[in-house]
Amino acid sequence: MSSVATTTGILSGRYALATIGMVAIVGVAAFQNLAMTTVMPEISRDLDGETLYALAFAAPLAAGVPGMVLAGNWTDRSGGRVVAWVSAALFALGTAVVMLAPTMEVFLVGRLVEGFGAGAIDVVLYVLVARIFPAELHGPVFAGFAAAWVVPALVGPAVAGIVTETWGWHWVFAGALVIAVVSFALLVPTLGRLHAPAAALRPVWQRTRIGWSVGAAVAILLLNVAPDLGPWPRVAAVVVGVVGTWAALRPLLPTGTFRAAPGLPSVVLLRGLVAAAFFGSEAYVPFLLQSRHGLSASTAGLALTVAALSWAGASWVHGRVGEERLTAARTFGVGLALVLVSLVTALAVACLDLPWWVLVVGWFVGGAGMGGLYPRASMLTLRFSGEGDDGFASSALTIADASGSVVGLAVTGLLFVGSGGADAAWSFPLVFLAMIVIALLATAAVRRLGPVPPPAGAQRVA
Repeated sequence: MSSVATTTGILSGRYALATIGMVAIVGVAAFQNLAMTTVMPEISRDLDGETLYALAFAAPLAAGVPGMVLAGNWTDRSGGRVVAWVSAALFALGTAVVMLAPTMEVFLVGRLVEGFGAGAIDVVLYVLVARIFPAELHGPVFAGFAAAWVVPALVGPAVAGIVTETWGWHWVFAGALVIAVVSFALLVPTLGRLHAPAAALRPVWQRTRIGWSVGAAVAILLLNVAPDLGPWPRVAAVVVGVVGTWAALRPLLPTGTFRAAPGLPSVVLLRGLVAAAFFGSEAYVPFLLQSRHGLSASTAGLALTVAALSWAGASWVHGRVGEERLTAARTFGVGLALVLVSLVTALAVACLDLPWWVLVVGWFVGGAGMGGLYPRASMLTLRFSGEGDDGFASSALTIADASGSVVGLAVTGLLFVGSGGADAAWSFPLVFLAMIVIALLATAAVRRLGPVPPPAGAQRVA
């Protein structure tokens, strides 16, 4: 470990190729996410899977949980190079299965494989930031991750909608697969800088923790399967899913996460709650605009575009404003307020039949809130962790992110299907109302944050 004075930026000298490679990978995830949300209503109709609508989003996130845990442990042992290759191969395989899926069941299998690989590669990216970049560049790097959403946000939903309307949704995933291969190729040279630690410093295989992660994935998926069951089996699935999710996640997250203990636990809890509220709602934004306002897939995707742009813009500002002016508590408070504005706007549009553009404006505001919340949570996660446990801390944050999103989707799926689906008057309002409640719960985690340590003055050299 050595100290290196940092007077350069993330695109200069030895950091340039690492930045470009990682940003390209995030850009692939952005395109996949925006395209999937845009065309999923068409996929659910084509494959006769409306009751499995939420599960299509939840499956990759749930599968990502064991992917993240395994990747975190494996990365701490090996450095991360092999982990990245295996993760990328699984992501590509899953995307190929999704692209060729003839039925909803095959589509979901592909999403599971794709999600496992994506969850693992997310951990590798966080470890790359922790081990290659000095602490004072973490903010700009995470701002760069947000900026990677700009181009996909500008063209992703529109392209996905046009391709779906012209040739079919299968070709959307064919394009995503090509982009993924090219992006990973850009990251390959950087992976050589992830060296394995000395044998005496390598942590043991955490088999129990990996087992709990599989249990968490199964329990979370059970919650998302519940809407497709009969009344009593649905109740049983919900009870088992809730208890199983809570029990399995406890060993995977920092001690004290569920009681918002100060430090890393409260940061992880906040990330999970915010992800649940925002992404549990976002899956239904294009659905609402298409089913109630008659918009095409490409036009409905405009809400996702403007949210991604405001997210990137807010992250850019966050990365350039000093922590003295923009404290963690202030960043989280403002971010949550903006997210709540977007959710309340969505509820108003669903209840009062307001013009579709009102929802687009509201989602733009929510994207700005997420653009402040996410990079600050990522920065604090690395701040509260050390070189020996940055794999665990990074996997914990991404687990909370994915688990929160899946639980949010499970709640919205149960409410949406239980209230009668797209044709029922109260289905969409119930979805947004429930997510408002979850966003309000996130304020408790902010109040429990505690003192934030200053950034380290030395760079850890891999």
